[in-house]
Amino acid sequence: MSEILDSRQLRTFVSLARTGSFTATAKEVFITQSAVSHSMRALEGELGCRLLNRVGKKTTLTLEGEHLLQHATKILSDMNAAREKIEKLGRWGETRLRIGATLSACQHLLPGVLREFKKSHPKCRVTLETGDSVALAEAVREQRIDLALTLSAHHEPSLEFVPLFQDELMFIVDPKHPWVEAGGVARPEIPKQHFILYSRASQTFRAVEHYFREEGVALNSAMELGSIETIKELVKIGMGISVLATWIAREELKDGSLVALPLGRRKLRREWGVLHWRERSLSLPETEFMKICRDRTKGM
Repeated sequence: MSEILDSRQLRTFVSLARTGSFTATAKEVFITQSAVSHSMRALEGELGCRLLNRVGKKTTLTLEGEHLLQHATKILSDMNAAREKIEKLGRWGETRLRIGATLSACQHLLPGVLREFKKSHPKCRVTLETGDSVALAEAVREQRIDLALTLSAHHEPSLEFVPLFQDELMFIVDPKHPWVEAGGVARPEIPKQHFILYSRASQTFRAVEHYFREEGVALNSAMELGSIETIKELVKIGMGISVLATWIAREELKDGSLVALPLGRRKLRREWGVLHWRERSLSLPETEFMKICRDRTKGM
C-alpha cells in the first residue's frame, strides 16, 4: 500500500507551482529556501518522478507535476473546508442539534423551549424525531439523535438520564361526569368506566396498568389511541374517561372543559428528563438546550 503524501509538501508544491520561485515560496509557507528544495526532492523521491523543471531562477512543472497539481489543489481545498467546518462546530449556533421527544412533550413542552433556543442559536439546524420512551432511548444509543426529552426508565449504563421534573397522572373526565357532581371518585365505580387510554405500547399505559393492578382494580379499556389531543376531545363529549398528567390538559382544565380527579390515596408519578450518551461530551448548544428545558419546567 502506498504511503499517504505529506500535506506540508503538497502545500509547498502548490505554492511553488503558482509562484515559479523557490524564494517566493519560502516566504509564503514560512520556511527557508533550502527547506523548500529539500521538501520538493523528498516529494519527487516519494512519487518516483520529476515534478519540476528548473531553468535558471524560473521553475516550471513537468507533465507529472501538472497532473499532481490538479489533485493537490483539490486535496488542500477539501482540507481547508474540513477545518473551517470543524471550527464552526465549536462555536455557538454554528452546529446541529438532533432532538428526540415523546408526542406529548412535542406538543406541550418543546414549542416554548425551541422558541427560546432559536433566539440565541438562530443558525443552529434543529431536527426532531418523535417516538415513545423506548424508541427514543434506542435512537440515542445508536447516536441517531443527540438528546431525548422523555420519561425515565431502566437504561443501560452507556446512557445518562438528567431529571427535569415530576408529574402526576390523574383521572380526566368531562364536567358532567357523576364523579364531578359527587365531588370524588367512587372506587367500586372505576371498573365500570369506559377508559380512553394512550397507546398500549407506551410507558404511560404500562404505568397505569401496573398501578391499578396493584390496587386490585381491573380497567375497562374501551379505546387505546396514539393521540393525546384526540383522547381529550373524546373525553370532552362524554365518550369515556382517561388518565393523563394535568400539564398535558392545562388549557382544558383552565377553561373548564375537562376536570382532573385523583386516582386514589396513592399517587402515580412519572419523572421526565433529558437522555444523552454518557461517554460523549455535550456540545455548547446541547448544554444550552438542557438549561432552557430545566428553566421552563421549574415548578411543574
